[in-house]
Amino acid sequence: MRKLITGRKILIGRKLFVGRKLFMGAAVALPALFLPAALPAAGAAPARGDLARLVTLKDVKAHLAAFQEIADYNGGDRASGGPGYGVSVKYVVGRLRKAGFTPKVQKFTYPYWRERSDAVFARTAPSAKSYKLDEDFLTLAFSGSGDVTARAIAVDVPAKGEGTSGCEKSDFKGFKKGSIALLQRGTCTFQTKTSRAKAAGASAVVIYNKPGEKGPINGTVTKPSTLPVVGPTHELGAGLVKIAKRRGGLRLRVKTDTVHGRTSSANVLADTGRGDPGNVVLAGAHLDSVPKGPGINDNGTGAAALLAIAAKIKDLGKDGLRNRVRFAWWGAEEEGLRGSAHYVGSLPAAEREKIALNVNLDMLGSPNGTRGVYDGDNSTGGTRAPAGSGAIEKMFRDYFKSRRLPTSESEFDGRSDYGPFIEKGIPSGGIATGAEGVKTAAEAKLFGGRPGKAYDPCYHAACDRMKNVNLKLLDTTTDGVAHVLQHLARTTVAVNGGARLALPLVPSYAPVWQGPYQVR
Repeated sequence: MRKLITGRKILIGRKLFVGRKLFMGAAVALPALFLPAALPAAGAAPARGDLARLVTLKDVKAHLAAFQEIADYNGGDRASGGPGYGVSVKYVVGRLRKAGFTPKVQKFTYPYWRERSDAVFARTAPSAKSYKLDEDFLTLAFSGSGDVTARAIAVDVPAKGEGTSGCEKSDFKGFKKGSIALLQRGTCTFQTKTSRAKAAGASAVVIYNKPGEKGPINGTVTKPSTLPVVGPTHELGAGLVKIAKRRGGLRLRVKTDTVHGRTSSANVLADTGRGDPGNVVLAGAHLDSVPKGPGINDNGTGAAALLAIAAKIKDLGKDGLRNRVRFAWWGAEEEGLRGSAHYVGSLPAAEREKIALNVNLDMLGSPNGTRGVYDGDNSTGGTRAPAGSGAIEKMFRDYFKSRRLPTSESEFDGRSDYGPFIEKGIPSGGIATGAEGVKTAAEAKLFGGRPGKAYDPCYHAACDRMKNVNLKLLDTTTDGVAHVLQHLARTTVAVNGGARLALPLVPSYAPVWQGPYQVR
């Protein structure tokens, strides 16, 4: 899962409206279809049509083992564009065909970017000090190459808070050409800040994190830049600003060695044979890893759980599959959500409107993780999700509550493949058990594990292997996804007001609901 923070706000451009009155006169009892599926009693035997029990941890582990073997024999990773990813696509396609699907492989091209050697970031005056890659700073994706030693100038950095440092042309008034622009993250995109700095004559760009954000910036300037661009921590950046404002100033060295171009990847898509094609429940997980490792938690867990669920969903039968369910394995997520963005962007408006919602699975078994449910109701004040997303969150929470399993909020920040969907106003939700963030003491008390340590210490690393997966956590998160998908496959009324059902026409006022309502 690539952390993509561009600073831009997501605008919701779709409104849900109901064009007719559904019920008149006396109250009408809602049919069972509108109610969540009853939960099985503790210890009960798996019943036909109970997807959460039909899908077993053994099923998921078998797919994880396959992904691990694919990586081990194909250069150690399953990164998009490499042989490991190509074999992973073939594996998913083969398992889907065996399960009775007719999968489609959607190929696409996208710009790629790589670092050929480690970046260097150092202070050369007033005293010399070198900073550590990964710990103190990171290179922003699509940074250009260069080796620059020059005076660093703080550009409109705020005394406190987020501010608009480098977002406006006027911020660079008096900026000396050839200097390194020292900016704070916030308000506008990294691309905008970098473009403004380049126009002002900067030789390199340093964008440090904003207050309250831990670690260096792991982001992207979106489009290839000719300037070296690095992102240090807030603590480091704020300290450099203080030095830069002193008499005598600050000199920095910024060295990056990068390459970029275009490459290709592919998504895998498969629809259930049953269900209303005009009301599609889309469940997706990214299939690629980073080049540094096999990506078994990130995101073999999501891809494997989705594959296991797809293999058993036919057992829901005609009554359980009233809506079409579409399964998607996205390519090049680690390169900037390329696969999901291509899919959403390539859909005609009429086809996009048929997608009732998106459920995203990304990292379901973090070794020190939490049971994080995406914040669809905006209770944590993050990015406001499209209407209906809160209903998906509640479905997950209600299921886990019924099993006396704690949950936490997972920020809805556009970080994973649901991002392109919420940009188009499509309700979304899902599970994420944690990446490089640090577990709090309160979370450790609730979920167990080690406070003060990363949710996944092998995030984006070579050690992200089978042993890195918390199987107990993975078992419960897979159950949650299976349960919610089972409910949504039958009705999406709570999310988008759409479902296909026929009410008995005994009372003269009883309507026939053919949904879904059109969303404009």
